[in-house]
Amino acid sequence: MTAQTLTGERADLLESLGTARYFLRNTVQGLTDEQAQLRPTVSELTLGGLIKHVGEIELGWARFVVDGPAAVAPPTEQAGWEKWANDFKMLPGESLERILQRYSEIAAETDELVRTVDLDSSHELPPAPWFQPGARRSARRVFTHIVAETAQHAGHADIIRESIDGKKSMG
Repeated sequence: MTAQTLTGERADLLESLGTARYFLRNTVQGLTDEQAQLRPTVSELTLGGLIKHVGEIELGWARFVVDGPAAVAPPTEQAGWEKWANDFKMLPGESLERILQRYSEIAAETDELVRTVDLDSSHELPPAPWFQPGARRSARRVFTHIVAETAQHAGHADIIRESIDGKKSMG
């Protein structure tokens, strides 16, 4: 693809996504795999698991923009719920390096959508207890949701990191 200069809304979305992702990724800078798997708070969340979760959620929403409601529909069988639960965990054999690499790959795909997709395109949300029946989401709204989700979890990650070694990644 030829390099293009983006301005306006698309540039703002990309900058917001980049900033939120930076703060999330910054929370694991200098950590080992073992540290990324620690649970130093009462939460079940770990830093590795949190980044993995944010990436998988972003991937689901990016697929929603392209493919529609099935991409974010809740699981309908036990195996689906187990996969969903494992998306919050850094599992044995997973490395922080690979989780960060996967997150970068997902981010690059999302960024390409921000550059190219019709931001007004929309799909109906699937039936789920957390979605209003019949509600729709535009691509624009999906991207702002990804920014909010990433920023919220960057705050969670900052608390977890500070609990591990006292480092404040956001201030």
